[in-house]
Amino acid sequence: MKSWRKWILVVLLAWLLFFLSLLCHILDLRSASVHQTRSAADSGLRRTETRHLASVQTRTWSLRPAGRSEEDWRKRRTDFRSRDYYRRRSLEVLQRLWTGNLTVRMLSPRLQKVLKVQLSSNKHQVVYRGQRGVHKSGLQLYCDLKRRTRIRTVDGTEEPFSGFGWDRLVPSLTLQELRRSQYQSCAVVTSAGAVLNSSLGPEIDSHDAVLRFNAAPTRGFEKDVGNKTTIRIINSQIVARPKHQFSSSSLYQDVTLVVWDPAPYSANLSTWFKKPDFDLFSAYVERRQLRPEQPFYILHPEFIWSLWDLIQDNTEDQIQPNPPSSGFIGILLMMSLCREVSVYEFIPSVRRTDLCHYHERYVDAACTLGAYHPLLYEKLLVQRINEGSDHELRTKGKVTLRGFSSVHCENT
Repeated sequence: MKSWRKWILVVLLAWLLFFLSLLCHILDLRSASVHQTRSAADSGLRRTETRHLASVQTRTWSLRPAGRSEEDWRKRRTDFRSRDYYRRRSLEVLQRLWTGNLTVRMLSPRLQKVLKVQLSSNKHQVVYRGQRGVHKSGLQLYCDLKRRTRIRTVDGTEEPFSGFGWDRLVPSLTLQELRRSQYQSCAVVTSAGAVLNSSLGPEIDSHDAVLRFNAAPTRGFEKDVGNKTTIRIINSQIVARPKHQFSSSSLYQDVTLVVWDPAPYSANLSTWFKKPDFDLFSAYVERRQLRPEQPFYILHPEFIWSLWDLIQDNTEDQIQPNPPSSGFIGILLMMSLCREVSVYEFIPSVRRTDLCHYHERYVDAACTLGAYHPLLYEKLLVQRINEGSDHELRTKGKVTLRGFSSVHCENT
């Protein structure tokens, strides 16, 4: 009897151990399931929070901070969206510029708005009487440029300059007469930020003559822009504003200087003399008296506006009623003085940047595609007569042009 009871106790104990083991296993499974569910819930919560954060971030520019006017905030928001828009489309814009297929509609909303403002302002009372959008082939366009580009400077024989004895003040030789023989190869080096890290300096300096603009330095940038300067085109701000130190800076010494100022479209010299955009005349007289041996010229307003007419004639769109850029003026000037002209970063390379000038920390897409000046249309026109390779245009920002003496036209 005692033996039988022992066996009963052993069996019951075994069943109890088995039951406890099974119970523990079931509890472990439930615990794991609950933990997994909570993890999934936490993960879902984090994803929801991330989506919410992203939503908040995208709405940031829609919320006006306290202390800002509605107008100021809308401007900042528009600028932000325009920059983002331009970054996303910059490559497409650049490719279309390389192929000459860029239109105003592809510009950022901000630049389109600025263009409309400039078109409506007409500060210089432009009255265009030509025919827009005349289509010409490469040679036809070259010949048109050659026929219509006649370098003209203030020679002191017209009023009011003649009344002040300017015929004895200006250089006795014209720009074209400075050299007995024509330059064979010339480089036009723009001040664009895209020239940085180009290593184009040695190539630029290999040309017979090098044209630079305004206050663009060479010191410290020789590797990219070279060191040689033959002619420097400057706008009237350079000679009028003290910050540029025109009278003392070495940038404006030992070179041929060519200055220009936005005059009325009518090219009324008396009106211009009384009220220039910046007072270039006082600085010119002072410089000619102190350094009579330095070739220094003032571009005639008729020459400036003849280039504007040329751009408008060859463009279907209505262009900004403002003078061409210094860059375009310089290109046409050197085409008149040289047999071949290499232009660097007027049409940007793959290094395109919104940095306006390689020597300044100022960023604005308008410096490349235009706001005040009809830059976009200038670039499209230059692209049409480019005789260089696509590879050089894209990698160097280099355009190769024939000088007018190398262009052979009928009846010229």
